[in-house]
Amino acid sequence: MGIKFDLEQIISQVGRDKGINKEVLIEALESAVLSAAKKHYGHNLNLEATYNPDLSEIEVHEFKTVVDNVEDPVTQVTLEDARVEFDPDCEIGDELGRRLNSTELGRIAAQTAKQVIVQKLRDAERDIIYHEYRDRKGEIVNGILQRFERGNLIVNLGRTDAILPQREQIQRERYRQGERVRAMILDIYPVSRGPQIVLTRSHPEFMRKLFEIGVPEIGEGIVEIKSVAREPGERAKIAVYSNDPNVDPVGACVGIKGTRVQGVVAELRGEKIDIVTWTPDAPSFVARALSPADVVRVVVDEEEHSMEVVVGDDQLSLAIGRRGQNVKLASKLTGWRIDVRSESVAEEESKRARKALESIPGIGFGESELLYQEGYRSAQEVASAPLEELIAIEGLDSERASEIIVGAREVVETLNSDDEADAEAEASMTDIHQLILPHDIKEALMRQGLDSIQELASLSADELTESAGLRPEEAELVCSATEAFLRVQQPTNKPVEY
Repeated sequence: MGIKFDLEQIISQVGRDKGINKEVLIEALESAVLSAAKKHYGHNLNLEATYNPDLSEIEVHEFKTVVDNVEDPVTQVTLEDARVEFDPDCEIGDELGRRLNSTELGRIAAQTAKQVIVQKLRDAERDIIYHEYRDRKGEIVNGILQRFERGNLIVNLGRTDAILPQREQIQRERYRQGERVRAMILDIYPVSRGPQIVLTRSHPEFMRKLFEIGVPEIGEGIVEIKSVAREPGERAKIAVYSNDPNVDPVGACVGIKGTRVQGVVAELRGEKIDIVTWTPDAPSFVARALSPADVVRVVVDEEEHSMEVVVGDDQLSLAIGRRGQNVKLASKLTGWRIDVRSESVAEEESKRARKALESIPGIGFGESELLYQEGYRSAQEVASAPLEELIAIEGLDSERASEIIVGAREVVETLNSDDEADAEAEASMTDIHQLILPHDIKEALMRQGLDSIQELASLSADELTESAGLRPEEAELVCSATEAFLRVQQPTNKPVEY
């Protein structure tokens, strides 16, 4: 097989070229030669292949166990034969070995050895690449676009290829083969054909890393990036904070004449970036996050972890943004659910809520205002509130809280009764018996399921003739009676505000 060449030199050379440890290569060679030897001599033999650095070759040894009675002649030998063939001083139970002539392995065995060696080298390379990249998650790398695969980009990083999946791309970006691609290592998976390195350009952390590279104050720990929110390729918001009162965090990220932030924008191919100052005061932070809109006031709901933000009427479109983008990014950036309202709408809702609370029997302006400030907006909310909640309001004792709840329930019952009466009135308005028509015509219509005035109003005389079997003059009479009824009726079911 030609195993007696200078293996030491080859092992050293391959190790340097491939970056593979010498022990790994030796193990691969031993495994390959052992595989070839078993294929040549037989798989039931007890064989072992070892590298001899002194001779710079792989030696193959066969081992047999000394026994009294041989049950397996392939792996066992009698004491008498062992003393002749192996060692004249051996004893029962000894395991004896002898070196086989590896030059007899032949061309096919040599080919098998080559295949095993190649596979072992590939496995070793894969392990090296995996261990090299597994601790580099979150690191920005540069590569060359090799090819496209069903919308995914295959990027060459030098020693290996990585994949930039379609979901991790910025949708409006277009790439050409051979183009330089800059991305962040999102994850790495050890798969059989080699480690799969997954890249991203759309992840919020990619933007964070770009700022860390472009703004020295962030690397030095003077400025911190508290949070990042992105609509990849369109718009992003980033919240920053300075640990040094003399350093403006926004100014540090923007740079002189905007050079620093423009570098990030250029890398992201025009993505707009809003940089806001982070503050531990949540309402202030939310107000800043809604930039460029000016906020009038913020109402916090700790239980729902939400905020109602009121802006001027002329600022509403700015606060919400195109397709709700601005408020959505502000919500992601701050971690709060944000409900934006214009000042006029908020004022109208406030008037309705105060009026509804003042409708509770026996309640005064001061008590209704207390309830409003505690977040109650209707008699229904007060009626369903636990007594303990109202008692917890400063200025209300248990007796007064109970009276308010009873009064609120009375209002709710009255409203429900009015709703039922309105529904009955509306139903009576639609009853066919309200029409001034001969009894036989009404019966003919009802037999065809035409018992609703609204339904009759939608049908022409010809349609009534065809569907209800009426004579033309009877159908005309139905149409006239329906029109006359609808003209004189006025809607009575006005909505109730509370």
